[in-house]
Amino acid sequence: MKSLRDVKVGSTAKVVKIHGEGPVRRRIMDMGITKGVEIYVRKVAPLGDPMELNIRNYELSIRKADAEMIEVE
Repeated sequence: MKSLRDVKVGSTAKVVKIHGEGPVRRRIMDMGITKGVEIYVRKVAPLGDPMELNIRNYELSIRKADAEMIEVE
């Protein structure tokens, strides 16, 4: 399984599945991260947290812990 955290800066990945349960999973989906969507990794902070993404024509920053729950291909 490859998570969003493993995607290199400047690369694009497609969401396969969102792991996790309850409010955390719901929050990720509310941010527009759903199955089949393309995510472009713009930047990663110097210490690796957070990651800056481009998704559905907007910018989003998420924590590494949340990125690990997002399975990509």
